[in-house]
Amino acid sequence: MQGKTVVISGASRGIGAAAAHAFAAAGANVVLLARSGKAVADLAEQIGAGAIGLECDVSDWLSMQRAVDATMSRFGRIDVLINNAGVIEPIARLADADPQDWGRTQDINLKGVFHGMKAVIPAMRAQGGGTIITVSSGAATKALEGWSAYCASKAGALMLTQAAHLEEGGNGIRVLGLSPGTVATEMQVKIKASGINPVSALSWEDHIPAEWPARALVWMCGSAADPWLGRDVSLRDEAVRRAVGVIQ
Repeated sequence: MQGKTVVISGASRGIGAAAAHAFAAAGANVVLLARSGKAVADLAEQIGAGAIGLECDVSDWLSMQRAVDATMSRFGRIDVLINNAGVIEPIARLADADPQDWGRTQDINLKGVFHGMKAVIPAMRAQGGGTIITVSSGAATKALEGWSAYCASKAGALMLTQAAHLEEGGNGIRVLGLSPGTVATEMQVKIKASGINPVSALSWEDHIPAEWPARALVWMCGSAADPWLGRDVSLRDEAVRRAVGVIQ
């Protein structure tokens, strides 16, 4: 990753913040995107040279395009996009879900992935390639009670991964997803509080640390992850965990 440029959405906390540290430690320039410009600016300052924070709402196409334009102006290329921004709310059964809240989840979790892909593909084509990774979920393929908004958005994002791989693989653009399992982040606090479906019954110790998917994302930028192009890598897979180096 030495000298490469990595754009990470949802970078102010959780997996995104951990990924920012992991990619920077691997030698990459990191561009941190979040709706809270101050949070990512503070994180970029902690990381140091080669890190910048930009306020960006991935659900807004123009906001995403401006962030990519600013990245190109600063670094001249984008080697990796990590589509990480996502929300779990509303956690509610279909009959009880607020339509606006339900739609907002699609705006962030699904349209946000589309906006990120659309914004970086021209630059990646022009430079001869790149890697696009979307943080996915087991919810992309398995419905869970109370999670209709989240499951539908993640299923759609997986279809975007497959479509982008078909369309851009021939242009040297690697497209794949990471299904990390349950991760000890703020999202799990909200899930626990909901009391809906078996995931809310898990204890904090059942979740993996955010550093594990962060390390997996770095690993996925290399050729060892090529067998997963166009689909999701599952961090629940013990062989993947060993390859990434989070277990012996």
